[in-house]
Amino acid sequence: MGAGLAMLLAPRAAAEIKERAVGSAKHLGDAVSERYREARLRVTGAVDGLTRKGQVVRDGVLDTVVHGAQEVERGAQDVQRYATDAKTRKPCRRFVDRRRPMLTILLIVSC
Repeated sequence: MGAGLAMLLAPRAAAEIKERAVGSAKHLGDAVSERYREARLRVTGAVDGLTRKGQVVRDGVLDTVVHGAQEVERGAQDVQRYATDAKTRKPCRRFVDRRRPMLTILLIVSC
């Protein structure tokens, strides 16, 4: 009798075990997928933030380089005018450029 009862319940128990295993595996897969999605969103957000900050720094550096190049160009033009005046022996022009005091000192000392 016990053997008959075991045989009667065995398929049902096997089916329940299989159903629980499948359910657990599906639950585990869903949890892993959700964790992956959350991690991916965090990494994407961090990368986007760093990219924006890098672009702001890059733009600031470029603005500084452009401003410096413009200052160098203006200084070179001033020196070129001074050199042309010196070649033609025109009277020395004294001027004070408050933005570039070293150039002013150079030109005054040279006169």
